[in-house]
Amino acid sequence: MDEEALQFRINVARYLSEIHSSVSEIENSIDEMDCCILSNFEKLASLVADVQTISSSYYLKAYLEPYTNEFSDISLAVDALSAKRHGALIIVKRNNPIEALINGGIQINAKVSQQLLEAIFYPGNPLHDGATVILQDRILSAGNILPLSNKPSKRKIGTRHRAAIGITEHTDALALIVSEETGRISFAYDGELYVVKT
Repeated sequence: MDEEALQFRINVARYLSEIHSSVSEIENSIDEMDCCILSNFEKLASLVADVQTISSSYYLKAYLEPYTNEFSDISLAVDALSAKRHGALIIVKRNNPIEALINGGIQINAKVSQQLLEAIFYPGNPLHDGATVILQDRILSAGNILPLSNKPSKRKIGTRHRAAIGITEHTDALALIVSEETGRISFAYDGELYVVKT
């Protein structure tokens, strides 16, 4: 096990221990009629959100790093887009071909960079509504239309999220999504959606 994986396990174990303690506090306080436990739930929710962010970031890096050397630029771009609430859909090709499933994109064939990704997804840019496809260290195309998933979702999701799930239902690609409504960062893999940052 490498150092990063070991540190991840230690961090998750620490958070799980804190979550367990927080749940125990709530259980012990519930019988006290004059004790309000709302702040305990707030602390518990914060702990769960933190461990979810740590876990999703770890897995996202593990899924992406073998397929692109530009993980850092992609991550920085996604964080910047999230902060500005600029919606984005980035597809990182892995082993399976995706060309038969995508339509209408404009060929880019440029090196991945944070600045270029931010420019593509700048609101009003003709390419910002479609998906950008990355292969290794190259942005192949932008403005692509993807198949939408018909899979029912437990929560309301938009077109970008449905497209991300759709492409990952049919291929081993990984899709990164930034919600323009909330700035939330998610990724889709194997037909499932995971929140990275809220």
